[in-house]
Amino acid sequence: MHPAYSVILFTTASGAGYGLLALLSVGALSGGIPLDPAIGFTGFAIAFALITAGLLSSTFHLGHPERSWRAFSQWRSSWLSREGVLAVLSYAPAGLFALGWVLGETTHWAWTLAGWAGILCAIATVYCTGMIYASLKTIRQWHTPLVAPLYVLMAAAPGAVLLNALLAFFGSAAPWSLWTAAGALGSAFLVKIAYWAGIDSAARTYTAESATGLGRFGKVRMLDAPHARANFVMREMGYAVGRKHARALRRLAVIFAFAVPMALTFLMITYQDGPLLIFSLLAAGSAAIGVAIERWLFFAQAEHVAMLYYGRESA
Repeated sequence: MHPAYSVILFTTASGAGYGLLALLSVGALSGGIPLDPAIGFTGFAIAFALITAGLLSSTFHLGHPERSWRAFSQWRSSWLSREGVLAVLSYAPAGLFALGWVLGETTHWAWTLAGWAGILCAIATVYCTGMIYASLKTIRQWHTPLVAPLYVLMAAAPGAVLLNALLAFFGSAAPWSLWTAAGALGSAFLVKIAYWAGIDSAARTYTAESATGLGRFGKVRMLDAPHARANFVMREMGYAVGRKHARALRRLAVIFAFAVPMALTFLMITYQDGPLLIFSLLAAGSAAIGVAIERWLFFAQAEHVAMLYYGRESA
């Protein structure tokens, strides 16, 4: 599949924003984060900015962005529609929770309820994003049980790294947030490695024989190209990245998304009196680069079954 930069920006930015929003709320509700209005305002401002930027960018690849509102109507059957509905709904409880934090209204039960509702909406929204791709049977690399959990973990990891940078900026870095980031990064790394191993070793059951239903007659081959020149399907669904380049990009994704942020996080755990803000900002920058590479590969390595009708033998 052709990696659309608008979708890459959407899934990376909004994922990090929802991860930060959820972990910021958990920290406040559990007493792990001081209820300083400046921390609350800054943290939620960053989270909402990332989420909003990501959601808006998701419309850039549409031929008619003004019709994107129609996606909300199919929530009973469409994961994309469910994602859109939850994304909009999540603003309400998260906004109320942020407002209560900034105004100091943090003892009322409604504030606690809004916080947990915002956390659940954030997790559910990212899960629906993953399910948009996991539900597509036409793409073998996406139609796996690991895709949706991986999306959640790849939101939690950069979100936790951003939370550490926020707390370090205000001089409130805490061991629990550092260990949370280490755990999120480690979990995301293990699931990502398992995902790559799974798509590399899975049988390529999508063939020209199965796509045409003519397999019972023997080998199926294309007699003539369906089009004289490249068309939309070939450009968007026929994009392919070489194995050598894919392996190199995977290594870069591991280094930037997991190894460097993990190393810097452990430096912060070990040297509490060190330059925590510098470490945390470097970790956040590295994670942003790594997640963008990982997400680009997620799309570039996807092989759509439609290309079987254009000469590809399997997918």
